[in-house]
Amino acid sequence: MSRSIVVLTGAGISTSAGIPDFRGPDGVWTKHPEQTSVYDIDAFLYNQKAREYSWRWQKESPVWNAQPGIAHKALVDLENAGMLSLLATQNFDALHEKAGNNPDLIVNLHGTIGTSHCMSCHAKYDTADIMARLDHEPDPHCRRKLPYKSNMPCNGLIKTDVVYFGEALPEGAMERSMSAAAKADELWVIGSTLEVFPAASIVPVAAQAGVPITIMNMGSTQYDRLATNLIHEDIAVALPRLVEETMQRYGNQQ
Repeated sequence: MSRSIVVLTGAGISTSAGIPDFRGPDGVWTKHPEQTSVYDIDAFLYNQKAREYSWRWQKESPVWNAQPGIAHKALVDLENAGMLSLLATQNFDALHEKAGNNPDLIVNLHGTIGTSHCMSCHAKYDTADIMARLDHEPDPHCRRKLPYKSNMPCNGLIKTDVVYFGEALPEGAMERSMSAAAKADELWVIGSTLEVFPAASIVPVAAQAGVPITIMNMGSTQYDRLATNLIHEDIAVALPRLVEETMQRYGNQQ
């Protein structure tokens, strides 16, 4: 008996990996609301100092150097057992990719810091390469040579693939996530406050389709009433246990 599980992850899965959340009681933006401007698209586009600050802040943020924790690795185990059909994440830390989940199964609802792009010609960049040169190029611009401009460099602004405030979510991300959630055997919500839309709307979509929902979060959420299973425990302990129990229950039936 195969099992199709869709997982939605939020900041709570990454706090054990050393990344503070943004909106919790001790969150970065709760304590320092002015830092939300780091991800303001208008400031980034039109203010060089804001751009330089945004790049520097991201390089120095725990997000950049963090490594996946035991909870991330548990979801790799779930995938290896053939039970993970889609992993939608509100996090842009790229830790699911670092942990070893198949990028084809991951939907980065709010983008990812792992890659970057030119906002003019759309050339792709590895963010690590940009970070390595940031001391010499604090305001990165595109170096791609354009044949239709006599091989002059494009010189467009480079930006990480994180979705900034004022930008749309990646095309098709929500549609793919909601479709998968509505068809799944289970939906697991791991470490999300379910306060940010449209990502949070995946939960009522699954509930309307009759999909059993597990919500694992230290605090309560507005959709706890829709859950068939509520877990208020340390995710680094509770998620590996849930994965192990699920693999034992359904793995024996395959």
